[in-house]
Amino acid sequence: MKTFKSIPGTFDVLPDGSSSGGDTIAPSRVWRYLESVVHETMGRYGAGEIRTPIIEPTDLIARGIGALTDIVTKEMFAFERGSTHYVMRPEVTAPVMRAYLQHNLAQKGGTQRLYYIGPCFRAERPQKGRYRQFHQFGLEVIGSEDARADAETITSLRDVLSGVGLKQYTLRINSLGDADSRPAYKKALVEYLTPLADELSDISRKRLETNPLRILDTKSDKEQALLKDAPLLSDFIDSESRDHHDQVKAFLTDVGMDFVEDPFLVRGLDYYSRTAFEFESPLLGAQSSIAGGGRYDLLSKEVGSKQVVPAVGFAAGMERILLACAAEGISGPEAARIDVFVVALGDAAVNWTFGAAAQLRAQKLDVSFDLKGRSMKAQMREANRQEARFVAIVGDDELAAGEVQLKDMETGEQSTVRLEDIPHRVNA
Repeated sequence: MKTFKSIPGTFDVLPDGSSSGGDTIAPSRVWRYLESVVHETMGRYGAGEIRTPIIEPTDLIARGIGALTDIVTKEMFAFERGSTHYVMRPEVTAPVMRAYLQHNLAQKGGTQRLYYIGPCFRAERPQKGRYRQFHQFGLEVIGSEDARADAETITSLRDVLSGVGLKQYTLRINSLGDADSRPAYKKALVEYLTPLADELSDISRKRLETNPLRILDTKSDKEQALLKDAPLLSDFIDSESRDHHDQVKAFLTDVGMDFVEDPFLVRGLDYYSRTAFEFESPLLGAQSSIAGGGRYDLLSKEVGSKQVVPAVGFAAGMERILLACAAEGISGPEAARIDVFVVALGDAAVNWTFGAAAQLRAQKLDVSFDLKGRSMKAQMREANRQEARFVAIVGDDELAAGEVQLKDMETGEQSTVRLEDIPHRVNA
């Protein structure tokens, strides 16, 4: 009989954690904790949650990200039904902008702060902390070109990272300029690198033709040395973008946020302009990025808007953040303990247990019991395995008297109580 396992590059999130391809996958309670910090933090910033479909039109992603990017050309799970082409979303920014335009959210007035949590998909070779199905949360602030929107987006991400306990991270920032700055810089970079093409890796030579700014992300020491004398993007940006960047830095400084200016920092997606930023952990090695984002005023017209819609946002990899937490020794919350484990002795007690557990659960207690008809010794072992705070032992004598033997598993103290009195004892 054939057995099945999860697809390479995907993983199961289990109550006690699991492993995938040599990576340790955090327990589900740690994922829930991170999600709760995201929800709580985004609420403090006045952001509303948005949930977009996992499948989107292929053309939306291609137009939003750029038809020649690695994501579109090599890293998408795409399929078709009839004449319609679909893609498993590789990112969520373009879908959020699509939803903003589709539902006329601009008519609500003001700025829309929209955050999301959910899975994304890329058909790339799995690596440590990088999967074919991965999980992101992000914030998109749509409708404002104010530098405060950029700074607020950055500080909201900082607050999430701090909220889960991370301390060792660095913020890098840069400005990509306006719609004219980037093409001019791209041309200068190509002119600089073309004579050096023979010294570039195969990947960088391909990027030189399709997406030269991605070469700036290289981790190769040799290529980083070649880039030391390359033209700087900061020399090509317009004066308004420069002023905008200075304002963003001033706002960050005002709230005590440290940052490093990185003239080689770019975003890999075509729709970014002006602000670009990235958070990285020094504990994750060469693949140090845990989150990034920036301003993407150019996206709206690419996906069907008649007007430019200013927007800024970020996307954070949940797996990357959990790896950083593990590297810092942050384990997250402990597993929740069962309040009461009911040990049943005899058929009558076994049948009684179901209704008794329902009654206790209605009083907001966490209750468990054995479902295999095992001995008292085995049931007590299960109570210990689930780290129950109390055990309620019920046999024929207890049923006749309408009572249970309630044992405190920490002190060993045992007393006779009625079922309806258990919540008071547990919560005392």
